[in-house]
Amino acid sequence: MTGSRDSRGLPAAAKLNLALLGALAAALAWHLWPEWSKDPDLSHGFLMPAACLLLVYICRRSDGAGSLGGGAATLLAAAFGAAGLASLWVGGLLAASLDWASPVVDFALASSLALLGIAAAAAFSDRRDPRILFGWPSVAAALIWPLSAPMPPGTYTRLTLALQLWISAGVMRALDLLGIAAHREGNIIELARGTVGIEEACSGVRSLISCVFAGILFSAALVRRPWARVLLVALSAPLALTMNFARSLALTLLVNAGVRVEGVLHDAAGYAVLVLTAAMLAGLAIALDRPVPAGAGAAAPSAPSTGAGRAPASQIVLACALLLAASSVLLFAADTLAPARPRGPAPDLLALLPPEAPGWEVRTRTDLGLFAGTLRTESMAERTYLRSGSAGASQVTIYIAYWQPGQASVGLVGSHTPDACWPGAGWVPGDVADRSVVLEAGGRPLPAAQHRLFTSGAFAQQVWFWQLYGGRPIEVGNTHSVRTLIAIALRYGIRQSGEQYFIRVSSNRPWDEVAREPFFAEFFSRVRPLGLY
Repeated sequence: MTGSRDSRGLPAAAKLNLALLGALAAALAWHLWPEWSKDPDLSHGFLMPAACLLLVYICRRSDGAGSLGGGAATLLAAAFGAAGLASLWVGGLLAASLDWASPVVDFALASSLALLGIAAAAAFSDRRDPRILFGWPSVAAALIWPLSAPMPPGTYTRLTLALQLWISAGVMRALDLLGIAAHREGNIIELARGTVGIEEACSGVRSLISCVFAGILFSAALVRRPWARVLLVALSAPLALTMNFARSLALTLLVNAGVRVEGVLHDAAGYAVLVLTAAMLAGLAIALDRPVPAGAGAAAPSAPSTGAGRAPASQIVLACALLLAASSVLLFAADTLAPARPRGPAPDLLALLPPEAPGWEVRTRTDLGLFAGTLRTESMAERTYLRSGSAGASQVTIYIAYWQPGQASVGLVGSHTPDACWPGAGWVPGDVADRSVVLEAGGRPLPAAQHRLFTSGAFAQQVWFWQLYGGRPIEVGNTHSVRTLIAIALRYGIRQSGEQYFIRVSSNRPWDEVAREPFFAEFFSRVRPLGLY
């Protein structure tokens, strides 16, 4: 920097803001690093910190040109700072309800940093002490953070499915035009010499997100005219989808020719498309770039109006927002990442499941440990009771899981109900008259149970389940709803203090029929003290 501004050091508030922004950005990059490592759709995230710094470097200014008035800078810093705090608190509450590794938490945290970054861009472009230009490069440096975070699961699933069906339908139309016989079922295309499946990895989500990221980066780093920037960003998504369609069609034609495309060839084609599309976007950005006439779009330089070393109000506002953000992160982390403290040995869950049932074959499941990481507990037990008779085969499966206080949140346990887990295993949900029913076992009433029906081919399963927290049954509702998850965190608290059980009964017979069996009544007499009374 030159002139009087260069001789002055940064005000203390500005130095504090830079330190806090750096710490928050580093913490988020550390948090997202595992996602960047394991999810190919987010592999561009490794470039994101360097890209952010590059854009900040590009928009540095010291002559007052392109700066904001003090009132505007303060207003923008306050508005985006408040929005960033709100997004951070939503992410913290979602982490309390689910887990820090949840994609919706990642997206909320990345959105929070993006909003705080825009607030910082406004504060550092304050005309009373301008350090950067408030414009597209500084805003883009913030916007690329959410593009490097996982999408919320519902959005990702809907987008992936839509792209899979769109590409498979487009490939079929192209094959028809080329006179190639083919048959399509959903996202599966059957050819004379093989079958092609447009899976999630082939849907184009990876190239779509990466190319939008590249479009925003190139528009800010390589293009100066506003209309050209808008055009480049607008073209990035269609170009990505077109190139991915061309890749899918090429692989389909190779399969039709008898070439095996699995493995190296399939993956190499995907990465080649990404590199080629990014190169095309970069070339387009260079072609669209033209020098901006001198003085166009820039405010007249003005000397800073604050005294030497004094921070403008916008910097003070930003410092308050960032201090609150850092404090909030520490608070949520301290209250949600503290390790569970066992309060004695876990109960013997198998002892709750009758080991014998006259006239029934009893099978004990032994592979439940496979789900320990996902469910955050190793205390699980399941037994299935089978019997053949004149009315056909009868089956009853009883499952129970246990969590020590603080071992898992209420929302995490409630998010692994049959509604969420069974469809992924091929079960199709059906309609029931009442999703909450009051039942009896052993002649005694039970608390209201959640009732579901699932089918797989000709096989149907009636399912009833309870979630117990602190010795009483609870119903958490739809854990795919952000509003519901926030309500769970507010109702049950951030630091979980109650032990939890999840009990599930499934059968191909109605409740009234199996409830008469002695082993069934015996099980519910054993678990009533847990909270089923």
